[in-house]
Amino acid sequence: MEASTFWWIAAAVLVIAELLTGTIYLLAVAVGGVAGALAAHAGLGLTAQIAIAAVVGTITTLAWHFSKARQRRAEVAPAQANSDVNQDIGAQVTVTDWNADGTAQVSYRGAQWTVLAAAGADRSSGQHRVKEVVGNRLVVEKI
Repeated sequence: MEASTFWWIAAAVLVIAELLTGTIYLLAVAVGGVAGALAAHAGLGLTAQIAIAAVVGTITTLAWHFSKARQRRAEVAPAQANSDVNQDIGAQVTVTDWNADGTAQVSYRGAQWTVLAAAGADRSSGQHRVKEVVGNRLVVEKI
């Protein structure tokens, strides 16, 4: 079997493993396998093929890791305002009237909830969207 065939099979196995596990890192390593196959097609020796596959696989893995880490730091909202953590974020409630203390009572998910207007939000009656949950109170903004 030619070296390039080995590299193509290795890349295909890594792609299949990535599809089964859902981790993007195996796909980055598969890119290294493709680079090894291309090095074999170029006629480079086995040592050069392995080195190129290792370097390309490492660079793509690190590039993906650091780009996701940077993006995660920039996008992560606090837990009380993160819809990935709290199912209530983004839900709609109907506020009929506001109390003098800036709160209102709404029926939501079969229970009575106290809502607060978000900073700078309009305190008029009607449909509101849950922006965050603070303790057992919903912080809402007018839709």
